[in-house]
Amino acid sequence: RGREFLMKDGYNFDLTKDDALHAYNRHMVSYIRTYERMGLKAIPMRADSGPIGGDNTHEFLVLAPTGESGVYYDRAVTDLTLGERAIDYGDRAAVAAICTDWTTPYARTDETHDPALFAALPEARRVEGRGIEVGQIFYFGTKYSEPLKALVSTEEGERVPVHMGSHGIGVSRLVGAIIEASHDDRGIVWPEGVAPFRVGLVNLRQGDGATDAACAALYGELRAAGLDPLYDDRDERAGAKFATMDLIGLPWRITVGPRGLAAGKVELTARRSGETEEMSPAEAVARCTEIYRGH
Repeated sequence: RGREFLMKDGYNFDLTKDDALHAYNRHMVSYIRTYERMGLKAIPMRADSGPIGGDNTHEFLVLAPTGESGVYYDRAVTDLTLGERAIDYGDRAAVAAICTDWTTPYARTDETHDPALFAALPEARRVEGRGIEVGQIFYFGTKYSEPLKALVSTEEGERVPVHMGSHGIGVSRLVGAIIEASHDDRGIVWPEGVAPFRVGLVNLRQGDGATDAACAALYGELRAAGLDPLYDDRDERAGAKFATMDLIGLPWRITVGPRGLAAGKVELTARRSGETEEMSPAEAVARCTEIYRGH
């Protein structure tokens, strides 16, 4: 855990249990989408409500060998994705159907694990691992509103206790979770949606007039395109610059050197795959712009 703990908290207060469960489902779907956009596979797992109470709660766990929680799940749940599916959060049936898709496959933390249910799965689909908790949602009904006499009036004038829920994302835990889930032996591999810089720009011949000018032009074009670049203009060896960029883990790197510029080319490298393509500087900017459209 980080020294500073920052949480995104949300609460719902509803007249009926059905309304409160719809709020619960909306949070589940929006959290799934949020984590996906951060490049994370965060699985909602049946969890223990602990002292907060209530009879419905799910933790969102990112799979990582270094996770603090033991998890047991059906491999099928890792194939689920929302992608760019349009979601009407006011459509109760549609939102509930998505939640059913995600919560029907077995997925539990060690506190709620049921060995008998887990053993009933086909062996090839049973997975035991570790996870990092990055969020949790709760429905706890009238546990607090009844003793506090937190009453509201229905349309018929009846005074009833509100049905409540709380929902949180561990914002400060996400950085560590993303790194634990997305790295290799050279360093971090940032997903596009959360990279601290969109593109790394490497000057292979610092002090060379043509290379410096080309890098300065690229830097300006990337910024104009809304892509925040990190420019390595240090007087260092090429190998040291590449190692630093790999360690930082930006998703894309543009490499500019005298030999390539003589042919009107720069190199665009994908951090995750290591694949490199040669193209013109304008094509490199256009490719990165297209990649980040929607992020």
